[in-house]
Amino acid sequence: MKEISLIHHSKGALGLRFFGLGPNLKPSNGLKKLQKLLDDNAFWAENRRINDLKKCLANSDVIVSLWVGNEIVGFGRALTDGIYRGVLWDIVIDQNYQGKGFGKLIVKNLLSCKKIKKTKKLYLMTTNKKLFYSQLDFKEVTSQNLLIREI
Repeated sequence: MKEISLIHHSKGALGLRFFGLGPNLKPSNGLKKLQKLLDDNAFWAENRRINDLKKCLANSDVIVSLWVGNEIVGFGRALTDGIYRGVLWDIVIDQNYQGKGFGKLIVKNLLSCKKIKKTKKLYLMTTNKKLFYSQLDFKEVTSQNLLIREI
């Protein structure tokens, strides 16, 4: 079996953004692989351009990626003010690796990061994984409305 590597990227994921680093800090074309992971496994994240992904990573507080060998199979990121509010974003597991506990591994590692773990309220949005997130103590909120402004 290929080695499984969980990477806690530094704020802004410099190595992934500029050098495409993957496991063991080796160049692995990681940004293109992340783009493909999102395209193939998340309808809401299809067609993200490399330059936009770089900006997205640069402005993220916490970034975690999961690799099997030299292939990225999981990803998640978070934004937070470090005390009152935070949001989990772009949690994706390759469809060929779902059901193996990798999603829980990504979420638990995001939640345990220093900047996130003391945040009073963490938000996330999901289209069809409500049951999955409920296993991780996220609760559906019916007292609030989701509002979106798109450009």
